[in-house]
Amino acid sequence: MEKSAIAAYLHYVGFMVSFAALTVEQLSLKPELTLKESWRIVIADAVYGIAATLVLVTGILRVLYFGQGSDFYTQNPVFWAKIIAFLIVGTISLYPTVTFILWVGTLRAGSPPKLPEAMVSRLRRVIQWELLGFVAIPLLASLMARGIGLT
Repeated sequence: MEKSAIAAYLHYVGFMVSFAALTVEQLSLKPELTLKESWRIVIADAVYGIAATLVLVTGILRVLYFGQGSDFYTQNPVFWAKIIAFLIVGTISLYPTVTFILWVGTLRAGSPPKLPEAMVSRLRRVIQWELLGFVAIPLLASLMARGIGLT
């Protein structure tokens, strides 16, 4: 029972930290970044990646060992909608992550990146979609946990 509670707790913390890190990215992005602001975004994205991995790993553990049994989840179409939403968020997050990783060389040299307004707008839009996904996934989880989707 304790392991189940810890897995659930870490799963929820992973979601909260993911959302917080994406919010930091969203609020920090602008065309004229300072070196400090640029590093903040890069670090927030790394924290996001770690937290999202925590969500994935604890989610798998919950399905296999600490939840209601894998049949409960895999037979429910809402579970698969939740998984698809997570995969979509993870896939679209590659664009900002790769962008921010490409900044590191310039940042180590002591210069912030120069961002055209169009790129800032595109990055913000992608992060908004990620945040929307991180709002939708717990809703799907709540529906699934209550057996909605099962016949």
